[in-house]
Amino acid sequence: MTQQKPVISAAEVAKHNTRESCWIIVHGHAYDVTEFLDDHPGGSKIILKYAGKDATEEYDPIHPPDAITSNLPPEKHLGPVDPDTVKQTPKELTAEQKQREERSRLKPPIDECLNLHDFEAVAKATLPDKAWAYYSSAADDEITHRDNRAAFQRIWFRPRILRDVTHVDWSTTILGHRSPMPVYITATALGKLGHPDGELNLTRAAGKHGVIQMIPTLASCSFDEIMDAGVQDQVFFMQLYVNKDREKTKKIVKHAEKRGVKALFITVDAPQLGRREKDMRMKFEDSGAAVQAKSNEKVDRNQGAARAISSFIDPGLSWKDIPWFRSITKSKNFGQHHLPIILKGVQCWEDAVLAAEAGCDGIVLSNHGGRQLDTARSGIEILPEVVDELRKRGLFPNPKFSIFVDGGVRRATDILKAVALGATAVGVGRAFIYAFSAYGQEGVEKAIKILDDEFEMNMRLIGARNISEVVPSMVDTSSLSLHVTTVPEDRLYRGNYEAMRGAEVREVIKAKL
Repeated sequence: MTQQKPVISAAEVAKHNTRESCWIIVHGHAYDVTEFLDDHPGGSKIILKYAGKDATEEYDPIHPPDAITSNLPPEKHLGPVDPDTVKQTPKELTAEQKQREERSRLKPPIDECLNLHDFEAVAKATLPDKAWAYYSSAADDEITHRDNRAAFQRIWFRPRILRDVTHVDWSTTILGHRSPMPVYITATALGKLGHPDGELNLTRAAGKHGVIQMIPTLASCSFDEIMDAGVQDQVFFMQLYVNKDREKTKKIVKHAEKRGVKALFITVDAPQLGRREKDMRMKFEDSGAAVQAKSNEKVDRNQGAARAISSFIDPGLSWKDIPWFRSITKSKNFGQHHLPIILKGVQCWEDAVLAAEAGCDGIVLSNHGGRQLDTARSGIEILPEVVDELRKRGLFPNPKFSIFVDGGVRRATDILKAVALGATAVGVGRAFIYAFSAYGQEGVEKAIKILDDEFEMNMRLIGARNISEVVPSMVDTSSLSLHVTTVPEDRLYRGNYEAMRGAEVREVIKAKL
């Protein structure tokens, strides 16, 4: 029987506010993190900022709730903190924070959101600066990020007419699992930056509507928390960043398989995270803690939330690891003897061919939402050449090898273009994050409904009665690879241009006395 630990006062915790003895409070419990400082994926500086203090508010958005209990040995769990001894310091809001809170109060009713762009507009107006910077940021000059969107608009439809489209069906099968549409919710990190329930908003909405969700390695909610929130027979995939410690990776994969995850999407485009300057700039607002100055540490504020949580990722991941991943899973799902393995982040046809030849079960043509290598091409632009090269080698079409695309998707027409060019389904990430950041679970459900409505209309308009009738001849890709203008746009010009307006937060009208 575990002996109950004594209650500790906040004053006692406050004494341990140095690198040599560092205690913090998280969720009402005290922890000795002294020996963990240099092992923390986000570095020691952020922990030292809260040395001797309550770190819960900083901890929650970027950690699963069990992160600290799982990573610290039991003897470092010091016990509960007497809540009566914790001083509640009133949090003073800045003028900008007050304005955002007011904009949140005045955000438009959800019925005024007519498309996925509208959720982004509301999220931009109401999210805290740190959250917006993390979600919206991309690599370097954000050219790839912007071209992910523009590339879909370089593809034109060639609709067919006089077909009986009274009944249209856009459901499909993704890795052997039925889906109401050729869409899955792709992995995006740190959901609690946008909403207190984080990724659970996605899980609950996906379960209600039968949409497949990919669970991210860097979710704010724990893996088990997300799985437990699912309904019976809900389908989950898992996105995996590979840890330098392969035993940790094996443990994660085995646990995911045991819990019923249906496929493993291994991220292969991130040997190092890209330079996301919007996110990085947020760190300049924080001058660090006094304890950091005392320890003569240089306060590095250039990394941003992304790099702060990702230092464990293995840059040594290579093709030779694929057989190992196959060997550590035993699933018979989808007629296989291993958990289906999908490489997420393929960016050229040569690697697509290697993936098929290596026995992978599929690929995601993706540039990480434009967050890695800037001026890398979009997944949709790469898709036609990938299909052509696979076809030449007798590797396409292949029911045992799926091709997915993500990045820049905002309309059902985008998804239909990808399907016409050979994609099995498309991953949507940011759009769903913006939906729940603005409106919680209801926002995600509304976003799914919007896509449903768009599918119904556009299936009829292109003359396709089911997904199998969405074929290459329905699209014109002659302009897809032509980057003949400033790519994708001149931001300075756009700053002076009065753009189309979407859903807007109502302005506060101050009465003048």
